[in-house]
Amino acid sequence: MTAFARFLFGRRARLRWIHLILGGALAMPYVLVGSVVVGPVAGDANVFGSLRLQLASFAVGLPLAAVTSLFPLTRPLESGVVRSLCGVEGDRLAHGPARTKGEKGRTAAWFTLHLGAGGIVAGMSLAVPPFAAALVLLPFVPALRDDRTGMPGFFHHTWVLFLAPFAGAAMLVALAGCAGVCGTLLARWAPALLGPCAEDRLAAAEARAADLAVRNRLARELHDSVGHALSAVTLQASAARRVLESDPEFVREALAAIEDTTRRTVGELDAVLGVLREGDAPGDAWDTAPAPTLAADLDGLLRRTRAGGPRVTATVAADPESLPPLVSREAYRIVQEGLSNALRHAGEEVGVALRVEVLDGDLRITVENPLRGSCPVPRPGGGHGLRGITDRARLLGGAAEAGPAGPLWRLHVRLPLSDCR
Repeated sequence: MTAFARFLFGRRARLRWIHLILGGALAMPYVLVGSVVVGPVAGDANVFGSLRLQLASFAVGLPLAAVTSLFPLTRPLESGVVRSLCGVEGDRLAHGPARTKGEKGRTAAWFTLHLGAGGIVAGMSLAVPPFAAALVLLPFVPALRDDRTGMPGFFHHTWVLFLAPFAGAAMLVALAGCAGVCGTLLARWAPALLGPCAEDRLAAAEARAADLAVRNRLARELHDSVGHALSAVTLQASAARRVLESDPEFVREALAAIEDTTRRTVGELDAVLGVLREGDAPGDAWDTAPAPTLAADLDGLLRRTRAGGPRVTATVAADPESLPPLVSREAYRIVQEGLSNALRHAGEEVGVALRVEVLDGDLRITVENPLRGSCPVPRPGGGHGLRGITDRARLLGGAAEAGPAGPLWRLHVRLPLSDCR
């Protein structure tokens, strides 16, 4: 019973009723134009004095409504109203004007249907409530039974007076039921008639996929940048604390490295957040956002990492300046995350070997460190670093391998250079 009452008088039912009444209001100009045609043909100037002529005017006006619905703004306006009043999800409706013949035909069908159903429901909404109210009050207001009110003579019978209030209430419920059924049918048909075509759905899916790709890319950047900074700062602070009294010079270098690391990380974080604030074109903003590269920032990365105490041996058998910008940027992040993984899992006192070289047209990056009881394999709830390295390599057409190699843990990444020139 509650569901039935909600269907008739709930908030959504009321909004859909308003949507139908708006359709009736939009239909009025077309009805007036139809009356200009129907009046002379029927030989009766008083078209609105006859229900038959009113319906004829309504029937003549609907084809005119279908023609005017071909204007470009009709579909976006109707979609906006349906989205607001009929409870239809926005992604199921088209946002732009109709372009193809099929879209224009569906828009014309919807507009005609909206105005037709809306005109009928709006007319009933104007006529039924006053008559129903008169029936409800008929037994209690003798003046309503006067012959001058136009009431039929049999309304004076006792049984009619007894049933009149129930008949009036039933008419109001029937009116609400008609409005509810029409509103539900229009809401159900709206996606089919006002929904996007296959090309629009494909374009929307591609846009969502591109947005997800950019968000995943930003997540990798945040993980690699902030994760490395936290690992490096932790090691630097720990090393400085241990030699605070015995080696003040090392402490000063460690504090300077901490300051430099945090300043650079805050700058990179601002750049990434700036991309998020760009709104509708994150991909374009991402391409112009500053990012560290292997050519410009490898020396600083090694210096800051060594300031925490680890022994990092770097062999660069390639010219970073000759690398394509995209490869140089991704290679920097791979080296950064590789060093972070080694320091995070192997400890601050072990030796880490880094080798960067160009071999067979590929940029090869290798990071090795001794195993210390456990390997830096992905952990429950973690392990995003190695996964991010693999994703970066695959996006450039390369590959990444990580795992034990004898007494060492080895990360080896291959990035092709021919496809990125």
